Parts: sequence; C-alpha cells; structure tokens
Amino acid sequence: MTETSNSLPASVNFPEWVGNNSKHLLDNLINKQKRTAQFESLQKKSQKNRKAFDRTVQFWARSSAIYASYKVCQLRVKFVKDKQEQDRIWEEQHEKAADKLYEMCSGLGGFFLKTAQLLAKPDLAPMAWVKKLVVLCDDAPQTSYAMVQTVLEAQLGKPMHEIFDRFDEKPLGSASVAQVHRARLKGAGSDVAVKVQHPGSEELMMTDIRNQKAFAALLQRFDVKFDLLSVIDELEQQVEYEFDFTREANSMDRIAESLSATNRGKPPVQVPRSIPGMVTRQVLVMDFVEGTPILRLGDEMAKRGINPDGTVARLAKRNIMKDITAAYGQMILRDGFFQADPHPGNILINKHGKVALLDYGQVKELPDGLRLGYAKLVSALASGNPYKMEESFKDLGLQTGAKAEEDPVSFRHLAMLLFDTKLPPGMKTATPFGDETILKKVSVDNFPKDLFFVLRTVHILRGLSMGMGISYSAAEEWKHLAKDALTKASKFDTNASVNGTENTEAEIRKLKVEKLTTWEKRRRLKRGRLQGTPVY
Repeated sequence: MTETSNSLPASVNFPEWVGNNSKHLLDNLINKQKRTAQFESLQKKSQKNRKAFDRTVQFWARSSAIYASYKVCQLRVKFVKDKQEQDRIWEEQHEKAADKLYEMCSGLGGFFLKTAQLLAKPDLAPMAWVKKLVVLCDDAPQTSYAMVQTVLEAQLGKPMHEIFDRFDEKPLGSASVAQVHRARLKGAGSDVAVKVQHPGSEELMMTDIRNQKAFAALLQRFDVKFDLLSVIDELEQQVEYEFDFTREANSMDRIAESLSATNRGKPPVQVPRSIPGMVTRQVLVMDFVEGTPILRLGDEMAKRGINPDGTVARLAKRNIMKDITAAYGQMILRDGFFQADPHPGNILINKHGKVALLDYGQVKELPDGLRLGYAKLVSALASGNPYKMEESFKDLGLQTGAKAEEDPVSFRHLAMLLFDTKLPPGMKTATPFGDETILKKVSVDNFPKDLFFVLRTVHILRGLSMGMGISYSAAEEWKHLAKDALTKASKFDTNASVNGTENTEAEIRKLKVEKLTTWEKRRRLKRGRLQGTPVY
C-alpha cells in the first residue's frame, strides 16, 4: 500500500505575488488577533474599574446615610429630657440602622462581610446590630461548583476524580475569602475539609478596605478619639496574607504543634492539620473537624434535654471559655504567635465538649518587645494599678490624651475597655459612639498597629463571653502566663552577662536557642541554622 501525503511536492513553485499576498494576509490575521486581545484586556480592565467605582459610590452613599442618621439622632435626644424616651429614640435608630447595615454588607459582600463580623458583637454594637449582622458571618455568596472544580484541577494539577473518592458539591460554609467543602481523598479512611478561594475576591476586598480607610479618617476627625487609621493599615496587610493558603497551612501546623507540645499532647483547643502535598496558594486541604458551631450550642443542648440557661449548661459554657482563653493566653504571651480571628464562625464544639479552633488566614506574630510589653500590661490589669497600666502603655508605644495621675479611674477603665474581656464597672457595651464612652474622656492618639490584633482578639473573646452570659477577666486568667513570660525574659537578660563580663557570642547564641519552641527548632534545623544543636 502506497503512503499518501497531504503536503505538496517541494518542486512545486508559486508565483511571487502569491507568497507576498499570503504573508500580507498572515500579518493582518496576527495583527487582528493582537488587536482583539488588547481590546479584550482593556475591556476587562474597564469592567474592573467600573465595578470598583460602583462599589465606591454605593459604599459612600449608604454609609453616609447611616452616619448622618446617627448625627441627627444625637441632636434630637439633646432636646428630650426623659431618659426612657431617649432610650426609645436610640433603640428605634439602632433598628433602622441595623437594616441598612445588613443591606449594605450583604449586598456588597467582600470586606463588608468582615466588617459585619467586627460589628456583630454584643459588647461593641447595639443588640439590634448584633442580631441582624451575626447571620452574615458565614453566609457569603457562594462560588459555583463548576468554578470550584476549575480552580481545584488547575491548582492541584489533576482531574477531580483522580484526587477525591467523594466531594460534596454543596459547601459547608462560605466566607469573604473562600468556601469549604467536605470530601474524601482517594484511598483515605477519613474525610477532609477543602478550602477553595473565591476567584476575583482579592481585588474587591482591597477596594473595600481603601473605602473604609477613607471613612475611618472621617470618623477619627469628628467623632471617635481613636487612631483608627493605624488599625486599618494593619488589617489591610493581614487581609493580603489571607489570600495565600500556603502561609495559612504553615501557620495552622505551627500553632497545632506548639499547643500540643506545651500541653503534653492535650492542647486546650483542637487545631486541624494540613494534608501534605495538598496545599497551594488558592486551595487548602486539611483535617475535617466535626462539631457544633458555638452560636448553635444552646440549640444543641436543648436537643439533648439540657436547659441552655441551667447550671449544667452554664458550667459547660464556662469550661469552653476557659479552654479558649487558655489557648489564646499561651499563643499570645508564651509564643507571640496566634490565630487572630476567633469569631463565632471559627469555633466548633464537639460531642465531648472539646473546642476546635478553625481558620488560620489571619495570624499575628508579635515582636518580642511587644509581647513582653503586653505581658506587663496584663499584670497591671490583673492588679488594677492604673499607674502600671500607664507605664505599660508607654512601653508599647500607645499614646493617650491624658495621664493616670490626672484621672486614675478613667485611665484604668480605658485600659480595661481596650485590653480585658471584662468591661469597666457600669458599662454594658464598648461602643465608641455613645455620649458617655470613656473615649470621650481619654483619647487614644497613637495606637501601635502591631497591637491591633491583640486588641481585636480580646474584644472577640469578650463578645463570646457576653454572648454566653459569662463575665470574666482574661487578664486575671492570663496573669500567671504573663509572669512566666517576664520571668523567663528577665532570666535571659541576667544570663547575658556573667560576673560583670559579657558572655561569648557562642554562649549568647546557646541561650537564645534554649528559648526557641520545639516547632521553631525543627524549622531552623530543616533550614540548616541549628546544625549540631540537639532538639529535645
């Protein structure tokens, strides 16, 4: 059989004009494709810019209306003498504002869902806001399963059927950055949780942050005597980190190992681990944790025949808060590295009453000086000494508009308001907008941004405790950890010189190595930075 060929014999010659016209047509085709690609690129960029502009207009229109309504209400109550009537007017205002806030946060999504998380706390916002906004904590718009499959296969480099035996198309929950699905890996005996990033969510969130930063500048100038801009600068940096799931996996594994090692394999909270080889920038596969969201704990107790308001339930809730607080005390004061987003959507309670802490997209590592400065502040808060609190503020770089000697009670109340889970005496909410807020008496002119996530964590823990009807002081719970941190630091400083002479460089290095956590030692050994140093 003779093999046929689709190509023409090399001996066939075409006239020169045929070759020139072919080249001309080919050039035109290439140029047309280039122009089409450029046009599509410009069109996409224009769409993004238009979307960002639309979000900016919507934000300012809605937020300005809410802000103006509160200023009108403030003016209105000044002409009302009856306290009950004043309360009724404010409650009516809070209800209307809550509806508008809900519409804005749910309609715009993105970073506004995180804003809802910040505001949906009974110690910070009016109860009308809390009830309305709390449902948004894990109710973000979902990415379609088709898009989830596209992202997974692109990131993991294999078709879905080669990776999973089972994959639930309906997500367990969806937040501002990503959504989580339950699945079973090929040949595995237990389920995993698969976190998949929402495509395009990063650009939207950064636009939202810029808008809120501008609005914060307005509030800081006219209403809130607090350094809001430093706070949002820190939040902006942390949100950028949230879009790197490899960083999140490393943080989660580091915290899990540290808590386990410190507590001899019985950490106060359960921390999931990442699955090796199944983590990319946009996909994170980790242990699946079974449990009841902490906000539904009362309903679960009722199902089991336990009175949610009874003695048994109260004891269980106190134990839960004790475990959460112990974990955060160890992370912040001992390790200086902590999960910085303990909002209710990230906390589960298993059938044995064990707490599981999820989502390590927002973590914070404190410089050692700041960690020890905060330990001093915790000790001062536990003792109730406003002068020691003022010294700690100065060590931390936190500047206020008043001194403790001028008004020690107000200064102590300010420190409690900012950094303890127990509110100052007589205060039911920590909202900065009330006429009687402590921030009207003692301004915070400069707030170190590295301290923001400590403040935020304490405030979320306060909101959790108040939501469960428990009043307690984190400073009181942490005072022993603070003392240990300061004692170890003092011992290290003392050992830095022996008999009035400086230690050798090798001795100082050895002392520093002894302070490292087991996790840090292993990490440095892998990088070759502790060669010859035994790990115990």
